[in-house]
Amino acid sequence: MDFTTPEPILQLAARVEQFVQDEVIPLETETQHGATLSKARLAEVRAKAKAAGLWAPSMPAELGGLGLSILEQVPVFEAAGRSLLGPLAIQCNAPDEGNMHLLERFANDEQRERYLQPLVNGDRFSAFSMTEPPPGAGSDPTMLRTTARRAGADWILNGHKWFSSNGLVADFLIIMARHDDDSHAHQGATLFLTPIDAPGIEIIRDVPTMGQQDFGGHIEMRYHDLRLPASAVLGEPGQGFALAQHRLGPARLTHCMRWTGIAQRALEIATDYASRREAFGKTLAEQGVIQSMLADSDIELHAGRLMTQQAAWLLEQGERARRETSICKVFVSESVHRILDRAIQICGGSGYSRDLPLANWFETARAFRIYDGASEVHRMVIARYLRRNYGAVDA
Repeated sequence: MDFTTPEPILQLAARVEQFVQDEVIPLETETQHGATLSKARLAEVRAKAKAAGLWAPSMPAELGGLGLSILEQVPVFEAAGRSLLGPLAIQCNAPDEGNMHLLERFANDEQRERYLQPLVNGDRFSAFSMTEPPPGAGSDPTMLRTTARRAGADWILNGHKWFSSNGLVADFLIIMARHDDDSHAHQGATLFLTPIDAPGIEIIRDVPTMGQQDFGGHIEMRYHDLRLPASAVLGEPGQGFALAQHRLGPARLTHCMRWTGIAQRALEIATDYASRREAFGKTLAEQGVIQSMLADSDIELHAGRLMTQQAAWLLEQGERARRETSICKVFVSESVHRILDRAIQICGGSGYSRDLPLANWFETARAFRIYDGASEVHRMVIARYLRRNYGAVDA
């Protein structure tokens, strides 16, 4: 693996970082105290991103994107992630980015025209509807309870979903449902595409959460005899779990890229504060204990970046990189938590207050250790690899 980032990618990342600094960070004041960015304000900043040539970095040029490989995305997504609004501004935000990746790989021509191209353009929003309230599917997708029953050429869906991120603004859904028969769990699930206003979809509520109110919320909904045509199937019937894994592998890394941007900005805020704040006759930055905290954060950022780069490189080589993406997801999600915690501690009362963005980021980042696979699930995957390769029994 060559760790040299091509100069054009470095220049692009620098342009994205400057754009976030100049155009996006000033918008953060509009998302305080439970408010979300308005669609009108989002449209304004997205128009600027398109004019600056920064739009949809992960999508192919023929769709209107920049065509970056996943390894090239690493520094660019980090630069966008310096603000929670940055990925939304340049169209590399969750869940739309992951859904675009899935559709670009598996959608047929009609689905690409109806769903993918408007999504890439920024004219539509999407949501991935897989997670269910207990006792349904959460970290274990084989517990899926939402059913899809064949009715002639159509499918009838019934079920209960929640935490469908972006659901408040989504124009369409990608729904995972299991077949209403005796199919094996990993071969009896299918992904379906549907407009969110289709008859049979009941929006119950936006689930309240910790941290900043996300632009599109996290909705709870029910499907009541939702009838979908055969043309709504994404890929082939029974491919649901395989397609979801194709989406989730790269998505774990893009989350790591974006949150690294927030963690880096938090370290910069803490370093600046420590360099100006005096106590006990010298600045905090001159105190050994504070120096150790700053250094530990920088060490963890460096390690996380290298893990992300290596996992992305493996994916580019055609590897599944299941172990490596799991290691990366665990390490980065937990190190981001520690880096934000240290930054708050260093900044003291200012860090705990809402005068700085640290408290908001700390609350919002808590979900990172849960979504796209909880840390415990990824540790189980890593341990399974160890048992399979070094254990005395088959795993």
